[in-house]
Amino acid sequence: MVSAARSDLTKALTIETLRMWRGKLQKQASEIKVLAANRQAGHNYLLLDRYEAGIVLTGTEVKATREGKVQLKDAYGEVHNGEAWLVNAHISPYSHGNRMNHEPVRRRKLLLHRTEIDKLQGKTRERGFTLIPTKIYLKTGRIKCELALARAKRLYDKREAERARTTEAEARQALRQRQ
Repeated sequence: MVSAARSDLTKALTIETLRMWRGKLQKQASEIKVLAANRQAGHNYLLLDRYEAGIVLTGTEVKATREGKVQLKDAYGEVHNGEAWLVNAHISPYSHGNRMNHEPVRRRKLLLHRTEIDKLQGKTRERGFTLIPTKIYLKTGRIKCELALARAKRLYDKREAERARTTEAEARQALRQRQ
């Protein structure tokens, strides 16, 4: 009888701890930590569709990326032979790495579903479309890359966007002065 009561108590404790852990894991899953952002992408390109892709990285690349030592300024994505690649992304060498440290600039494979790769391949063959990485972030312990299907902005598009921003800012300032 004592052993039956003890086993019920341990079951209750384990169920309670499972509920607690489930809540913590769900909270972690919803958290996204941005490691690098390509802020110039929104200025230079008209961003249309966005895709989330995993990145194949080596050990020291993962550690350097978690430290935020990533530069996406000149990076772009491409589809070649049915595979998606991240090109020209600069990941600085890991500070505590040894002689087996990684190359800072190399092609890195992107992990996407086959249907997404086929769709991107069809779109990038069209005139003017390209794949631009907008940010690299940490999601549930995995490093992900957000790719945007983009079209380059012309100079007059950039001027028009700048004009719209300034008129909006002036309108906001006028409203503040009235109040």
